[in-house]
Formats: sequence, structure tokens, C-alpha cells
Amino acid sequence: MSIANTTVLLRAHAAATPQTHRRSPIVRAASSQENVSSRRKLVTTFLGTSIGLVGVHATTAQASLAEYEKWGTRSFLLEKFFQPGLSPEDAVARIRQTAEGLHGLREMIDTMSWRYVIFYIRVKQSYLNQDLKNAFSTIPQGRRKDFVQMANELVDNMAEFDYYVRTPKVYESYLFYEKTLDSIDGVVALL
Repeated sequence: MSIANTTVLLRAHAAATPQTHRRSPIVRAASSQENVSSRRKLVTTFLGTSIGLVGVHATTAQASLAEYEKWGTRSFLLEKFFQPGLSPEDAVARIRQTAEGLHGLREMIDTMSWRYVIFYIRVKQSYLNQDLKNAFSTIPQGRRKDFVQMANELVDNMAEFDYYVRTPKVYESYLFYEKTLDSIDGVVALL
């Protein structure tokens, strides 16, 4: 039997057997008023939902922006390398923000979330050095010596706190966390 005969037999068999599978329905665009109104409802519902979600996202974006500023992560690279230093008043405000953030760090230390504590400390240490120098100009002449002493103590305590969090030694971490809080509260009191 040759290949040509086989092909002819298969064609004959295919033509002789009826098709048992269903054909897909033919889709046609309907121009009835009912379909047009349902499409309009669908589009307006979609647009209304989208606009509503954008409005909700805008309010949460402002809240998350405040969180970024509290943590100091929003513009670290931009401020560090591309913008001039802060004004003395802004530096004082950021030192106060750092103090609030350090007081809020207790929960992470209690749960021993060392990675996040290290991240926070290192970001704040990089800002704090420049901020203390900028804030120095706002201090009256008579209190400058006390400010320098408190600022040096703060920097030393933060460095020790960073070291003990990295090890991680729990008792020493708590000890230097409390010392850091005391020294930053002293610096804020002098400002």
C-alpha cells in the first residue's frame, strides 16, 4: 500500500463520519440598548472604583511619607550626597525626631528584631553627626561646652549601642539603649 492510497482512505473516512464535537458559538456585537447601558454601567463602576482607590492611596501616601521621615529613609542618599546640609533649625527638628524614634525603638528591642534596630541606628548615626554640628550654631555661648559634652556622650553611647546590638548581647544592648535615651534627651533639653 502506498502513501497516496493511505491519504485517500483517511480523507474518505473523515468525510464519511459525522462531526460530534460542538462548534464554538459565533460572537456578534449586539446593538441593543440593553447591552449599551450595561457596558456604560461597567465602565463607570470601573472608573469610580479606580478614582476612589487613588483617593485612599493619596491619604495613605501622606501617612507613609511621615513614617519615612520618622525613620530617615526617604531621602538618605539624596541628602547625603547631592544636597547641602540642613539649616540649623531643621537640624534641631531632625534631632528631636530622632529622639522620638529612639523612644519608639523599645518594642523592636523587646522582640529582639536586631536587623531593624541596626538599620535604624546606622541611618540615624549618619545623620546625627552632621545635625549636631549644624545645631551647634543655635546654642547660646554659655551652654556650648555642655552641649559639646552631651553630644560627644550621645555619639559614644550610640556607637556602643550599635556594637552590642550587632553581637547581640541582650543585657548590654538594653543598658546602652537606656544610656542613649538619656543622652539624647539631654541634648534635646539643651536645644
